[in-house]
Amino acid sequence: MENEPQCATLGRFRLRKVRGSVWSGTSQEEANMMAVMEGCSTSPAGMSTSYKKRSARTRRAAKLGSRFMCVTARHPTSGSFVRPQKVSFGVDYLTAVMKRYQGDLEEVMNEEITISRKTIEWKGVGKVLQKQRAEKLTVVSLEHCEVCGAGADHEIQKATPHVIHLDLTGNLLSSWVTVAAITEQLEELKHLLLCYNRLSPPPEPLSLTHAFTNLCILSLKSCALTWPQVLQCAPMWPHLEELYLDSNNISDLHRPDNVLQSLTILHLSNNPLDSESLVQIAELSRLEELNLASTGLSTIQFSDVPPGSKTAMFPSLRNLSIADNKVSEWWVINELDKLKSLVRLSCQRNPVMEWGNNPATAIQFLIARVAQLKFLCSCEIQPEERRGAELDYCKMFAAEWLENGGQRDLEKSHPSAEFTTQHPRYETLIQKYGAPEDGELKKQKPFALKNQLLTLTFVCPDEEDRQPVEKKLPGSMIVQKVKGLLYRLLKLPASELRLSYVSSKMEGKEIVINNDLKPLDFFSIEDGDQVLVRWTC
Repeated sequence: MENEPQCATLGRFRLRKVRGSVWSGTSQEEANMMAVMEGCSTSPAGMSTSYKKRSARTRRAAKLGSRFMCVTARHPTSGSFVRPQKVSFGVDYLTAVMKRYQGDLEEVMNEEITISRKTIEWKGVGKVLQKQRAEKLTVVSLEHCEVCGAGADHEIQKATPHVIHLDLTGNLLSSWVTVAAITEQLEELKHLLLCYNRLSPPPEPLSLTHAFTNLCILSLKSCALTWPQVLQCAPMWPHLEELYLDSNNISDLHRPDNVLQSLTILHLSNNPLDSESLVQIAELSRLEELNLASTGLSTIQFSDVPPGSKTAMFPSLRNLSIADNKVSEWWVINELDKLKSLVRLSCQRNPVMEWGNNPATAIQFLIARVAQLKFLCSCEIQPEERRGAELDYCKMFAAEWLENGGQRDLEKSHPSAEFTTQHPRYETLIQKYGAPEDGELKKQKPFALKNQLLTLTFVCPDEEDRQPVEKKLPGSMIVQKVKGLLYRLLKLPASELRLSYVSSKMEGKEIVINNDLKPLDFFSIEDGDQVLVRWTC
């Protein structure tokens, strides 16, 4: 504890005391009253560049021996000088608890209460009530309360013995030894938040295991941690189930041998991850949720099995987020189908989801490519939506399938290895729905507005006097907007529209358009189809 760096704050800044400096002292020590992060010298010649840019008044004060401190910064040669008397050096845990939870109790105790002309005084009642209130706390939130240590020995265990959830976000905790001094007195603690603290790794992590015996959930967001530092600390958390490491300095992942094996949830969002190192954590057999959002990922590959097979990696992973990344290739989505337990996926704001400038079609393709998916971007995939997506996918690539060795007689069908690699599920879907007929084949067209328009004929079967109207509409247009267009186009009175359509490929069959929030493509409406418009006044 003697060699640990001490911390303090000045407003939103963080200060650190280094070897050879003091927080306060005699006039002889005043020349050394600058606390520095990376060896900033006390002599004018050794001052950092940012110091030289300060005002002449500040520089003169420094030369005269005024007491200043250097606010630590991310860059080793930057800093700001402040006066020690303006710095907060923090408080112990119990002091912070009393400040946060005593509320207006003292103010109430100071009030005089008169009953039958007699004044009642609250002598000693306030302290008793504070103690009773603290003893019953199960959730303690000390966010940004400048907690710097545990305080007197064994007092935390006496004052707050039943704490289960403890939030120490944004405090002055400088090491895991200091944290352990607090948590070892909270025997029921299960949920701990230490976000926005700069914690130095302990020299002997196993010696602190007793302080985190029952800990299940740990949040270390924005703590400037690297993955090796996480692994170094991991032996302290033998029963950890949820670990939140968002917004740190994690890049290369390494295999967590004999640690973190009980994890079910791991969040690594907003870290500069190396996608190739992702497989290093693939043997976490209990991991069910993995958040990789905003990590710069462009590829995910499970090379232990060929396309169309299930990988042994991430055996329990059910929920995966790769939102806000750089995934632009469909083969990456094919790789996700190898995860045998995956049922939830967040993939929004990736280039692949803007395929052909048609997000609705991209969603259909993704659903068709990942067989077991039940939720996409927090929306449940209904059975009819999956069926429509898979049928459209079959039609879209049917011509390419036939050109690459596919046969309608499935016993003779042997598509090329290249096609199978690009579309691993296609043969399975053909077996499920049958091969598309010649009239159903769709050829991919280069994206252009004219190629995305459907020529539709709108007919009012209940009013023979109205002439059919032909319009070209994009397939991505939602039904609600189509109805709005029809109100203006057909000059209909205020009424409820009912739409359906008939196709020349299915004579005598009328298909109801029953969801106003879906695009026309969802109902498999094709160029040349006839839309029937009915309404009730």
